[in-house]
Amino acid sequence: MSSNVAYSLDAEPKQGRDLPEEPRARPIPRVNIQAFCEDQNTAVVIQKASEDRRLSKAYITVQMGGVEAAIAYYRNASTPNLIVIESLLGRAEMLDDLERLADVCDSGTKVIAIGHLNDVLLYRELIRRGVSEYVVAPMTVAQMIESIGSIYSDPATGPVGQTIAFVGTKGGAGSSTICHNTAFAIANVVESDVVIADMDLPFGTAGLDFNQDPLQGIGDALAAPERLDEVLLDRLLSRCSERLSLFAAPTALDRPYDVDTNACETVLDIVRQSVPWVAIDVPHLWTGWVKEVVLKADHVVMTAMPDLASLRNTKNLADQLKAARPNDRPPMLVLNQVGVPKRPEIPVKDFGQAIELEPRVVIEFDAQLFGTASNNGQMIEEVSAKSKAADAFRGLASLLTDRIEHKSEATSLLSPLIERLKLMKARG
Repeated sequence: MSSNVAYSLDAEPKQGRDLPEEPRARPIPRVNIQAFCEDQNTAVVIQKASEDRRLSKAYITVQMGGVEAAIAYYRNASTPNLIVIESLLGRAEMLDDLERLADVCDSGTKVIAIGHLNDVLLYRELIRRGVSEYVVAPMTVAQMIESIGSIYSDPATGPVGQTIAFVGTKGGAGSSTICHNTAFAIANVVESDVVIADMDLPFGTAGLDFNQDPLQGIGDALAAPERLDEVLLDRLLSRCSERLSLFAAPTALDRPYDVDTNACETVLDIVRQSVPWVAIDVPHLWTGWVKEVVLKADHVVMTAMPDLASLRNTKNLADQLKAARPNDRPPMLVLNQVGVPKRPEIPVKDFGQAIELEPRVVIEFDAQLFGTASNNGQMIEEVSAKSKAADAFRGLASLLTDRIEHKSEATSLLSPLIERLKLMKARG
């Protein structure tokens, strides 16, 4: 396993790529959305938003022509659940056009208006007339997703929790260890509630790693997802600490585990409504349900080893994630078990360049530390809080939750240089 570590807090921007902020919308239900645009750039943004994982259940069509095209279309067709209308006109003309649109809309249809005027009075008048949202162009994909999401979210339920899918790019890479220790750090260092969902149903190790032996767990929830509610969830969770709970795998081989994709999605949606963070320990498979869990997670952490098979698999997975999740930050790479004695390895720098993704955490091999923690049913933080491995898990937790850990060097002007020197030293 591992111990000496380097992690970088500034290797990539806090938010994904060129987005001002990541969309935090809940997954949108199965609704029909039709957009009528005036500007081609707006149409492109809406089309990109329609391909986002949060809108995967919605049916979205984009047409040009604005309000006039919408009015002509709905004279002979029923209106959808949501209409997105763009207008290039001024305040009075835009209000008149939307009034004409209302005459051909069915009762219950919601409307998002896109305008080119940053006008508070216009916004207030649109809301007063029943428009659900007003967005000022040009807008980003994130803004479009959040605008649609806000319409179908219940403000009383509070913000939705975020999911982190921990995936090993090769069997034995240590993804489960990374998942459990990072979740422990989120609970104890970041001080945020977290649930570990052990999805490796026949061979999961979360119960062993936390010295727990629950009689019930995630297998019961997946068998009857329609029964799962907050009360039953509380019964099925095994509490490891004040802020950390475990949704344990059954780890029994008396039956096959053919997980239904919809059941998996239902269970995880209910869990994320109860806590801010859900750490998903994903098994080393690539079935339909595993693919859906990984692609629809809010964050993805890939754990790899510095060898050729891991390099190939990591490259394939990273390319798949980047293509399928264009509006999310790139997956986070952890390079584990670096420096195994007498084992030829791919240098850390070369590994990152080959997959075009810089490792955010590099953990060196330390059989003594990780073996002791595993055999004792403890986390690295509990065995050796001052170890570099424990420091790495705290850093990874901070990166995922966008919290910056305050360290003693933070007051020094040389702190950024010291951190970079540590990272260069770990990477050899």
